[in-house]
Amino acid sequence: MIWLEIRIGNILPHGSEAVITKIYKNEGDYIGADEIFLEAEGNKTNISFKTNVDGKIEKIFVSEGSNINSDTILAVIAEDNKSISSMESTTFDYFSNFFTQVTKKEYECDIAIVGAGPGGYVSAIYAAKRGAKVVLIEKDSLGGTCLNKGCIPTKALIRSANVYNTIKKAEKYGCYCNDFGIDMNKIIERKNNIVNQLVDGIKYLLNKNNVETIYGEGKIFDTNKIIVKSNNTEITVNTKNIIIATGSKSSVPNIQGINNKNIIYSDEALNLTNLPKKLAIIGGGVIGMEFAHMLSSFGVEVYIIEYFDKCLSSLDDDLIEEIEKHTKEKNIKIYTSSLVKEFIESEDGNIIVRFEQNSKEHYLACDKVLLSTGRAPYLPDISNEGINLEINEKGRGIKVNSKMQTNIPNIYAIGDVTGKSLLAHVASHQGIVAVENILGTDKEINYDDIPSAIFTDPEIAIVGITEKEAINRGIKYKVSKIPYSAIGKALCYGDIRGFAKLIEDVDTNRIIGAAIIGLGATDLLGELSLSVSMKVKAEDLIETIHAHPTTPEIIHEAALGLNLGAIHF
Repeated sequence: MIWLEIRIGNILPHGSEAVITKIYKNEGDYIGADEIFLEAEGNKTNISFKTNVDGKIEKIFVSEGSNINSDTILAVIAEDNKSISSMESTTFDYFSNFFTQVTKKEYECDIAIVGAGPGGYVSAIYAAKRGAKVVLIEKDSLGGTCLNKGCIPTKALIRSANVYNTIKKAEKYGCYCNDFGIDMNKIIERKNNIVNQLVDGIKYLLNKNNVETIYGEGKIFDTNKIIVKSNNTEITVNTKNIIIATGSKSSVPNIQGINNKNIIYSDEALNLTNLPKKLAIIGGGVIGMEFAHMLSSFGVEVYIIEYFDKCLSSLDDDLIEEIEKHTKEKNIKIYTSSLVKEFIESEDGNIIVRFEQNSKEHYLACDKVLLSTGRAPYLPDISNEGINLEINEKGRGIKVNSKMQTNIPNIYAIGDVTGKSLLAHVASHQGIVAVENILGTDKEINYDDIPSAIFTDPEIAIVGITEKEAINRGIKYKVSKIPYSAIGKALCYGDIRGFAKLIEDVDTNRIIGAAIIGLGATDLLGELSLSVSMKVKAEDLIETIHAHPTTPEIIHEAALGLNLGAIHF
């Protein structure tokens, strides 16, 4: 006989509560794993809860209107129908030994997805909406690195930094603040609340679309079976197709002293309630530059040490020059063409970075070092030796074709684990492409039109091919560039930094690339992405009426610049 305590568990974040709005079963009723047991409301989200087991409900310990949390025992199910009705509802100690044995479960589905980041959960919901029976397997938190430790928490902190910057410049707008500052505890709390709200939203959407979510580490047993270990439960998922979406991890360089206690990664940097006075950031890529601008705004003395001769080196030179200018205006010191050789613990317990720049040795003493040397595909031991998944030519990621299919026909891989593009929105789109192909639609992904957003101050937005790429491909191109100083709304907002540019293929007159650095740049990506994707011409953008006064007018002016010439510049 197996008696099972039923809790709402991971559907509710630890410490949060919900109110039961409806209970669909009574004591003595039989319930199937696919049947909804109860509904609740918490964090402005509706929750439909299934027990995920078949059996007879022997005891219900809650009622409609009850407050519950992740640890509340909702009911007890006896799989062999043996009654426990004589037990008191308040006497939970009787159940303390029920989980000493391993419970085995089995699921059947059309698609099993390993990893619930922006690739995994999006493909799960999309597949369910297309009528597929889906099982989603996650060993940690829904939303993956992006939602929990990357895109979202970073932008929440950056927003706090932007607000603080505005307050510091209040007099410029005729406003006065005599007493202001920051409270990092409240800033971190706000960030955490945003993350929790979005995680709750994903849980709600998965439940709403009948996606079976299993928490635990999954291993591909064969091409149609995944074994998941979840606490004291062993779950077998029999599936027709598999999507691997295990994401990425921080790339750790082989540098002497790398285990120094004062070295942190982005995960820890997102939870700093006590800011360092002096911080060295190793790596001037997107992550490093975003943290540099944000932490500098909070008063941290920031130094960037970059291996290449320029920060954000994949961008065109005019964008790099513009962002480096504004980075230096924030008193952020940049060391390019620099190679870190060693981390040394100082006598006062801080850290010294030894690095070389142009054959000259430097020593930089600081409180903390943030390692921002990129991310690498997370290739866990998810498959048995008999599952020979091919790795790509660079040895960094699972090899896939344009349909996101691996060398095994019914196994697909998406997101960072493929090493194709480590962007959340790319992972989501790859997931949709994979699902479409699984369900019989012939669909391929095009990587030429991928937009990228960089949340420095000012922001940077790019899509399509750069001037560097156009030159390498031998494309004859034309550029139109418009400064923000020509845009009325930018003047009103007091921020005329930066410019927008469009890149046109001279032979076809089509827009093949675009870039913006300046006010609200990332919010202008939608029109630019559509323009590049749909291969529009400058005249199409010119004929599109842009509202005044708005920042999108800068795109209209740039389009005019490719034709007769800009009107306001």
